Amino acid sequence: MTAQAVPGSSTTSLDDAALLDPKAQHHRPWSRGRIATHVFLGVMAILWLFPLLYATVASLRSYQYTAQHGYLSFGGFTFSNYTKAWEVGGFGHKFVNSTIITIPAVALTLFLACMVAFVISRFNTRFNQIMLALFLAGNLLPAQALLIPVFKMFQKIEVPFWMSDSGTLLNTHLGVILVNVAFQVGFCTFVLSNFMKALPKEIYESAMVDGTSLWGQFWRLTLPLCRPSLAALATLETTWIYNEFFWATVLLQSGDKFPITSSLTNLAGTFFTDNNLVAAGSLIIALPTLIIYFALQKHFVAGLTMGATKG
Repeated sequence: MTAQAVPGSSTTSLDDAALLDPKAQHHRPWSRGRIATHVFLGVMAILWLFPLLYATVASLRSYQYTAQHGYLSFGGFTFSNYTKAWEVGGFGHKFVNSTIITIPAVALTLFLACMVAFVISRFNTRFNQIMLALFLAGNLLPAQALLIPVFKMFQKIEVPFWMSDSGTLLNTHLGVILVNVAFQVGFCTFVLSNFMKALPKEIYESAMVDGTSLWGQFWRLTLPLCRPSLAALATLETTWIYNEFFWATVLLQSGDKFPITSSLTNLAGTFFTDNNLVAAGSLIIALPTLIIYFALQKHFVAGLTMGATKG
């Protein structure tokens, strides 16, 4: 005779035990589609990380060893490429120039974008939608198409001589900051306006009942709630402005004001280029953006996924 479970007794079947086990509930069978997805993601991760890993290995090897044994060999490790790249490329002074350009540009971009996005999200008028469309339309124009107009405009805008030797916005960090803000504020406004529209209107209604001013609603309510999206945008904008070299080449005319991205050109010779040295310089330049990303990683991921589950 086979044993049967008596209703009301403490004996449970294997299926009931599996349902009560949290691990069993979250277990998913390895179907063909799931295996193919994991294999695809693994291959893409390897392809994505391969250039970085290859550059890291190359930066730790001497050129003499790789010239004799080839780049596919293993050995000849040294840290001299980093010290030489720092000295030859002038990284110390160029880091200061990039800091002077990046920090004010990112801060001003996010501040202006927050103010415009707040108006667009809080006041539903036809003019707001037109203004948002104009901001987005500006991002569709390639920077190369605006090179001559921007150069001519900056050439005619006069500034004090203590800011520029030429008395204009040309050859000033301020000019590079302003052009980066102009090109980035549209994208940030679009992202922040969509995020602010998802905020509950009840909090603003409660604030109005309590007598909070419009500035108080923006400063004490909206900005703290937008912290994840601001962190995500700050990470992206820092990376983009820090790595930007096109406008710096156009607007800056003296080498002592160039950003860090110009240091790589100092590592390339006229008739000979040490690729291991260039790899070391590239990793030095990429290090600040990696530090910022890992420092804001939690807020960055939260800002990107915020609202993803809203219907």
